[in-house]
Amino acid sequence: MTVTATSVGQSDQLEPPIAPAARGPRLVRLVPALAAALSGVLLYVSFPPRTLWWLALPAFAVFGWVLRGRSWKAGLGLGYLFGLGFLLPLLVWTGVEVGPGPWIALVVIEAVFVALVGAGVAAVSRLPAWPVWAAAVWIADEAARARVPFRGFPWGKIAFGQADGVFLPLAAVGGTPVLGFAVVLCGFGLYEAGRVAVETRRTREVRRSAAAVALLSVAVPVVAAVAARPLVSDKAEDGTATVAVIQGNVPRLGLEFNAQRRAVLDYHARETERLAAEVKAGKVPQPDFVLWPENSSDVDPFANADAADVIDKAAKAIGVPISVGGVVERDGKLLNEQILWDPDKGALDTYDKRQVQPFGEYLPLRSLLGAINKDWTTMVRQDFSRGDKPGVFDIDGSKVGLATCYEAAFDWAVRDTVTHGAQMISVPSNNATFDRSEMTYQQLAMSRVRAVEHSRTVTVPVTSGVSAIIMPDGKITQKTGMFVADSLVQKVPLRSSETPATRLGILPEIALVLVAAGGLGWAVAAGARGRRAGGV
Repeated sequence: MTVTATSVGQSDQLEPPIAPAARGPRLVRLVPALAAALSGVLLYVSFPPRTLWWLALPAFAVFGWVLRGRSWKAGLGLGYLFGLGFLLPLLVWTGVEVGPGPWIALVVIEAVFVALVGAGVAAVSRLPAWPVWAAAVWIADEAARARVPFRGFPWGKIAFGQADGVFLPLAAVGGTPVLGFAVVLCGFGLYEAGRVAVETRRTREVRRSAAAVALLSVAVPVVAAVAARPLVSDKAEDGTATVAVIQGNVPRLGLEFNAQRRAVLDYHARETERLAAEVKAGKVPQPDFVLWPENSSDVDPFANADAADVIDKAAKAIGVPISVGGVVERDGKLLNEQILWDPDKGALDTYDKRQVQPFGEYLPLRSLLGAINKDWTTMVRQDFSRGDKPGVFDIDGSKVGLATCYEAAFDWAVRDTVTHGAQMISVPSNNATFDRSEMTYQQLAMSRVRAVEHSRTVTVPVTSGVSAIIMPDGKITQKTGMFVADSLVQKVPLRSSETPATRLGILPEIALVLVAAGGLGWAVAAGARGRRAGGV
């Protein structure tokens, strides 16, 4: 029998076409993956600068639909896709000046945490009252992200997307963990309500327990938020203070502004002197004190007499103390420091930033990174040291708590200023390196949540915008534009009472982590029993 080359080639190379019926199931299998990624994008859209906070609910509803009843391995992959959909656009600002490499690396790592949430939610989704266990798993994951690696990165907490939402009063009940838990529970509850409704219509039978879980998962967070509204108040308890927030602007965008440190200092001094002229002319009220942003004096005023003279001249012009954000070298340590500068006595008090930013203010694994690529170590030539004491400035009887920039994302860093007596909070920041990205709006939303969480006025002085004054009820009363020189002056309430969130501190988070652990333990035990029964 003779076989021609042509016939062999055809038999080896040609395959029967895939029938439409075969392609269909393949496409169907892609639906959960696509839904997971898109629901992550939907969650991102719920975050500032948009005020679409309510989109977090359908985002978690779809996420619940994707995960319910699946294996933990499938949940791991679907959770990772959800994390990528959420974090890739949310954190794009991290690559504004240093390129996409660090941005993508950060997202790839942080999305692993969300993947673990997916695995956990899939595992507990077969339990009774699964939305409760699933929401607790999400908050337990946020607790982990806020602590590891490199002392944590809590950016993207669900609570930080809710500054305009109806759930915001819950921040005063139990801080960001309780606020986030309520939102996630309501989202999963929405899916459960829809699932129960579809099942009831199909079977003509009402499963009362499932219907009750769905109803309570949606209703309880909303009712609790309404019940918590009396905790939110902007009334003065210890009188008022007239504060001035200075935004001096920077010479140009980007990292290169650090090469012009003296110009940044001059800009802030000039804006303060302009404000002093307006006060003298009676156009604005005399402030009790002035707040400058982080990095407003990258020239060390303790080592450079000319920088000290510039600050001193500005303080004398306005006639009140100024909180100056300086970069200071002391005892061989580089410090990101707030300096309370009095017009008559000079520097009176200091606060050293405690939660310094990895890869921005210090370089973890410096020797390893240097061995891989020496250029990477030039991004942070000298590591900043951490302070070890809470910052509260007593300015003529007004106690101002300090949480410098990145610290506003960390529950403990804001709370302990209040427990150490702060009657208002200032969050001096420097966002100039992130251009006109969404970063400054995301951080501003954090400060709004902190205002409600601790029932304190929060001021946000920023080098290049958006600077703002926030009332204890979370409302912004004044704000600046971006990359403009401006000042804000306002009489604000001083408060000393503590919210339940302030008093409870970390306890609500611990409780929710234990709930998550209990649900996961139950799911594992139930799975083991099922496997043994199947083996028999």
